[in-house]
Amino acid sequence: MDELRGFDRFAFTHDGLTRDVLRAGAGPAVVVMPELPGLHPPVLDFALRVVGVGCTAYLPSLFGTPGRANSLPYLLRTVARVCIAREFAVFAAGRTSPVVSWLRALAARAHAECGGPGVGAVGMCFTGGFALAMLVDDRMLAPVLSQPSLPVPLGRRRKADIGLSGTDLARVRERVAGGACVLGLRFTGDRAVPGERFATLRRELGAGFLPVEIDSSSGNEYGIPPRAHAVLTGRPGDRLDDPDHPTRRALEQVLTFLRDRLHAPPR
Repeated sequence: MDELRGFDRFAFTHDGLTRDVLRAGAGPAVVVMPELPGLHPPVLDFALRVVGVGCTAYLPSLFGTPGRANSLPYLLRTVARVCIAREFAVFAAGRTSPVVSWLRALAARAHAECGGPGVGAVGMCFTGGFALAMLVDDRMLAPVLSQPSLPVPLGRRRKADIGLSGTDLARVRERVAGGACVLGLRFTGDRAVPGERFATLRRELGAGFLPVEIDSSSGNEYGIPPRAHAVLTGRPGDRLDDPDHPTRRALEQVLTFLRDRLHAPPR
């Protein structure tokens, strides 16, 4: 597919699980995880922006078909498959998704290949919280949680849950106390990422959590629709290239966060 030009592709296996990974760029590694329905063209475009700030993008194909354009039937089929997949804790509160151990291993390989002080990770939508869980590893220096949607926010407990086991949360707190930072993004009207979830992140991580919440309430200044969800790869009207638009500023903040933390000397 034309969309995959510029990306190398390899299979990565850890603990019996094999997934394809796309790779592009040079410099410190950033694991760019897909949003539903997969590594569709807007995710690939975002990865090339990561490459543009001097990083190597590693894109694991966790679901869907790399390069395939989004459509409603494709999206619905992918959602149905991932909701029953054992690798993902879709509805369970207080649990880290099993696939995160594979992602941590991929990050370790990426760091070994690319060098630098450590690695970054960007999770989006279904994978948003995985970047937080990867902070357990000392190699992770720049986790970005874009509209973290798991667990599915059905009921009060799940709305506030951040998709981590108690053991992983304790380790993440240690990392933050030692100077690690977590960048999080959401639209304020996004029902898939309720405000209660960001409130938990503020409470648990304190000053180590850097929230970016974009107003999508009715009548907001920029006309962002209440349905807006994908901050970094959004549908028409959700993300604009106007440098003064809040979604463009959020994108630049993510790229600056990755560049500054991954090109700096080890902390």
